[in-house]
Amino acid sequence: MTPDEILARLLYRDGLMLVIDKPAGIHVHRGPKGGESLEDSFDALRFGLPRRPALAHRLDRDTSGCLVLGRHRKALASLGKLFKQGKVGKTYWAVVEGGPSEDTGRIDISLGKLDESRGWWMKPDPNGLPASSTWKVMGRGDGLTWLALEPLTGRTHQLRVHCAEMGWPIVGDSIYGRAPRTGGPPLHLHSREVVVPIYKNRDAIKVVAPVPEHIRDLLANCGWNSNETARPRESGDPGAAASGAKELDSRLRGNERRDEDQ
Repeated sequence: MTPDEILARLLYRDGLMLVIDKPAGIHVHRGPKGGESLEDSFDALRFGLPRRPALAHRLDRDTSGCLVLGRHRKALASLGKLFKQGKVGKTYWAVVEGGPSEDTGRIDISLGKLDESRGWWMKPDPNGLPASSTWKVMGRGDGLTWLALEPLTGRTHQLRVHCAEMGWPIVGDSIYGRAPRTGGPPLHLHSREVVVPIYKNRDAIKVVAPVPEHIRDLLANCGWNSNETARPRESGDPGAAASGAKELDSRLRGNERRDEDQ
């Protein structure tokens, strides 16, 4: 991504952390086979610091939405501890095939690696690591369900495996669901919100990522209000984008000044 493209995806900035709106279809970091990654663009997010920010957690290549970065080593250590202890609130929106009959519930299915040759692919495994997720039905329509999912643990592919194992795989999941490996719909999984309690004397930082274009149609079919405002860069009006960017930068600078004594 170009510097302008990654800056346009900045949702939150203060003295310790950044939250960006990760696009679907790009790895957050380089894998063993190399290739392009989101990390390649992080130099544009230094904002005067000597080092670029680093990932505080990870999202799958095909998952979009809130991605948290630490701005320096001390901040990254604090964020890593919060994620490891399960203190960061994470809400994902998903569109699934079929769906649960109840309106809310919890899934407790331990997970293990499918096999070493499949890399990060996972499977239900009673001898694996404990994994728990909650779900809430947000809407239904045309054989699909819009869910708000909260992973209480942070296992690889947790929500994808849990939904598939319950019999309602996420639309577009070509690994655990019914989507074809190529030519199918994109994965309908979006990191909608993070709540990060990084400051001792302040409320937790809450950040919401806008709904991306590739899941809007099916969400709308399930009752989502499709009139939600898109970010200025999606409006097609360069003037609106510039105005929105200036307003966002002013607000983010205010966050940094407020955090200087933290």
